[in-house]
Amino acid sequence: MDELTILCIGSFFKGNAFLRECKRQGCRVILITIEKLRNAAWARESIDEIFYMPEIVLPDVTNAVSFLARDRRIDRIVPLDDFDVETAAALREHLRTPGMGDTTARYFRDKLAMRVQARDAQIPVPPFVHVLNYDRLRSFMADVPPPWMFKPRSQAGSIGLKKVENSEELWRSLDDLGDLQSHYLLEQYLPGPVYHVDSIVSEKEVVFNIAHRYGRPPMDVFHTGGIFTTHTLDYNDSETQALFALNRQVLGSLGMVRGATHAEFIRSNRDGQFYFLETAARVGGANIDELVSAAAGINLWAEWARIELAHLRGEAYVLPPTRQEYAGLILCLARQNRPDLSAYDDSEIVWRLHKENHAGLIVTSPQLERVQSLLGTYAERFTGDFLAVLPPSTKAEA
Repeated sequence: MDELTILCIGSFFKGNAFLRECKRQGCRVILITIEKLRNAAWARESIDEIFYMPEIVLPDVTNAVSFLARDRRIDRIVPLDDFDVETAAALREHLRTPGMGDTTARYFRDKLAMRVQARDAQIPVPPFVHVLNYDRLRSFMADVPPPWMFKPRSQAGSIGLKKVENSEELWRSLDDLGDLQSHYLLEQYLPGPVYHVDSIVSEKEVVFNIAHRYGRPPMDVFHTGGIFTTHTLDYNDSETQALFALNRQVLGSLGMVRGATHAEFIRSNRDGQFYFLETAARVGGANIDELVSAAAGINLWAEWARIELAHLRGEAYVLPPTRQEYAGLILCLARQNRPDLSAYDDSEIVWRLHKENHAGLIVTSPQLERVQSLLGTYAERFTGDFLAVLPPSTKAEA
């Protein structure tokens, strides 16, 4: 087979392991990113061509990629971030390149679309309504007691989420949005612990999954500040198996064919039931790829690349051997420009975050209890040693 060309779209700096695996397998790698990331630490030794744009937006990127395709055969288009999923789908549709198209991409980006599809597949989701028809909105607020979550349909993670306590507060928010109201949904707020399941899917089959529980819901950390933690669940626990089953049901109903996914679920304090919150057709953010690597011994980015290339070559993807250890991740904003974590010297530490004004560690152990104990101790120490609290951002940072 001739040399394969993989075009990666990266609005944010991530995915070096994907780039390296593609190059290791003999592919030609092209990266389109933004000017702001010109000096980022991309794996340049694994990139054949890199192009910069002020912003990666349609139709500009369609014209740019179409121009490149005049003398380059592009075999696959891969988004490196959640914000690039729909862009990559539009490019595939335009170039008729195999992979996830516009409709399926909406299920993995649009919080309304994924909820409607999940509900229709009998998957438990919190009660919700599209912010569109005012009569339906009034009926929802009359039937579903507050508080509610006011959510943008196509942002990532906790960006733009707002907890609404009463109808007057909602109507004021809608007045502020004007014509942008229809880009939101309103959902019942369900108190309870939040979990994430990270998966590898090959030809519609979930060939790997691992479940973790957040210490505090990400929305709470994002909006009020504090320490972010997450740790692996007991592999044999019934809670874990229930999450795996629900995750498979979600991915099947949304039409996931191949790649890496990150899904979030909440267990309601009210009835003890798991509810689907959202999913994404990409590797989880906040260094969750490093967390999974520490617990299971595989790199989600590299496996995603292997799946794409196996399909291109007509080969069967084979998951490499994995392990079942336990890992925990702790992160926070730091007062210091370059936090000194040298006093954290437990042998279980396997990874340290190197990012300005951030402190972070990953620990791993064969015993879940040891991981939980370390995270609890470190959370107290991080609060005194590093923690800074800033107002929540209204947009993602590149």
